[in-house]
Amino acid sequence: MIEAKEFVEAARNFGFDWYAGVPCSFLTPFINYVINDPQLTYISAANEGDAVAIASGATITGKHAVVMMQNSGLGNAVNPLTSLNYIFRIPLLVICTLRGDRNLQDEPQHELMGQITDKLLETMTVPWEFFPTDAAEIEPVLQRATAYIKQERRPYSLIMRKGTIAPHALTRSSIPKREDNNDAHIEQSFFKGNQEERISRNQALARIVELINPENTVIIATTGYTGRELFATKDSANHLYMVGSMGCASSMGLGLSLARPDLKVVVIDGDGAALMRMGNFATIGTYGGANLLHILLDNEVHDSTGAQATVSFGISFAKIAEACGYGVTLAGDDPALLDALFTADTKSRPKFAHLKIRPGTLEKLPRPNLTPEAVLQRFVKHINNS
Repeated sequence: MIEAKEFVEAARNFGFDWYAGVPCSFLTPFINYVINDPQLTYISAANEGDAVAIASGATITGKHAVVMMQNSGLGNAVNPLTSLNYIFRIPLLVICTLRGDRNLQDEPQHELMGQITDKLLETMTVPWEFFPTDAAEIEPVLQRATAYIKQERRPYSLIMRKGTIAPHALTRSSIPKREDNNDAHIEQSFFKGNQEERISRNQALARIVELINPENTVIIATTGYTGRELFATKDSANHLYMVGSMGCASSMGLGLSLARPDLKVVVIDGDGAALMRMGNFATIGTYGGANLLHILLDNEVHDSTGAQATVSFGISFAKIAEACGYGVTLAGDDPALLDALFTADTKSRPKFAHLKIRPGTLEKLPRPNLTPEAVLQRFVKHINNS
């Protein structure tokens, strides 16, 4: 058994000062120590996949990030670990607990995951070793992890068994205090009411590109046709085209916006993607700042898979965003709401716009002619020069 301080301070010496995760009783002392230190960042995510994407957003700004989770939630993280971190080559240190350990009497729901945690990580080509249980092991473990991360630019995992960390009391909250609780919430509707006159996704993207300053603003476009149409509209170094990890664009944008508050971060989401990761609305509303603009282009279908209907018809995403703590929430089918979003003023809270658009895409829609890794490296170079 080791003290939380021994590992966290050693990790800090290796550059790890940014944490995201979902709690586990095995991790309690570790998480408590991180939360107690105001010099460390801890983001409490709605699920493990969002934690991975949030930490990935911070990582691409140059932060060294740690993701913490129970192995029962490792399944939630498979999507981003395989289709975000692997293909874009975004490294993370993943600390995953071992519920259902063969040597442990545990709850029945953990039995199978306890048997396959190591195999699941190996299948995802994530190398792993057990979390150190002796102080003398900590530095060698971190040396191996950071050497792999530096060379391969992909995640490395430590599997933590029960009783690894000595108890550590929690003395402060991980939830930030807002300075603008009395600030008036801005809510506007921009409905024309004629579905046939709705603009296309391509027209909406073209207007967004016109409204931003590429010198201090970046765009993260969700997977599917959105990223491809943004590429077709205008390929630019300040654009990041998500090609997988459906639903994770907003969580990645949150991590990026928190790690780089000097940048304006525009996330372009889709209705299917937003529905898949709706829990992240609450995380954004709690932690997000005024530099994060979340735009939902809603055509009420899964367009890139054959236009099967989503359940977004009649759902007020703007009301959900308001309830989750966004400072500005706009909704409608009039593209004027995009202009209103970029001019709306909020002191410290994120902004949200729900724009209804029509289904369909461009004929002969191209795909980005750069690999995801090349797109990311170009993007990183851009934000480092901003």
